[in-house]
Amino acid sequence: MAQLGERVAGIEGILSQISERLSHIEIRLMDFERNKADKWEIRLWFLLIVLLMTVYQFLD
Repeated sequence: MAQLGERVAGIEGILSQISERLSHIEIRLMDFERNKADKWEIRLWFLLIVLLMTVYQFLD
């Protein structure tokens, strides 16, 4: 019986480590998606500024 308890404890430890690693991967993926969105936001603002400058040149 003692061996069974040790095996269960070992499996629980392994599952705990897997859970921690998957959590870490999930956090990194969320950060990646957030950075990707930020890059697109910067691109859109840049295009808007260029468009406004072009319109301003035609109005002058």
